[in-house]
Amino acid sequence: MSHSSSHPHSPHHQTDRSTTVAAGLTIFAAVMLLIDGFLNVLRGVSAIVHDSVYVNAPDYVYKFNVAGWGWVHLFLGIAAIMVGVGLFKVSPWARVLGVFIATLILIANFLSLPYFPLWSIVVMAACALVIWALCVVRQD
Repeated sequence: MSHSSSHPHSPHHQTDRSTTVAAGLTIFAAVMLLIDGFLNVLRGVSAIVHDSVYVNAPDYVYKFNVAGWGWVHLFLGIAAIMVGVGLFKVSPWARVLGVFIATLILIANFLSLPYFPLWSIVVMAACALVIWALCVVRQD
């Protein structure tokens, strides 16, 4: 009795399925990183122009002026967009840099949590999903 490649338990089918899952997770991570990047660019520009939507946190341990946080978020956002585009092209460097940039964005949002709490939490969750998706994918 021969097994055809379309049989659900055949090694070929498992490879096709894992390749599809890996591609799907990489695209998911790329899209989420692009969203994180654009959100950080918007947040950075907003902080640099001293928009009044930021919460004043005068006694915060990690005190940094709002414009300073703006520049941090702007540069991280631009880096995230570049890496997100690289993930669409399946560049080998993009997966490693994706985890690195998402980690930096997550840390920056944690440190600036008192200035814009809800936005920071949303972006931190999105970064955690990006890190998970990029770490779960195994490329053969």
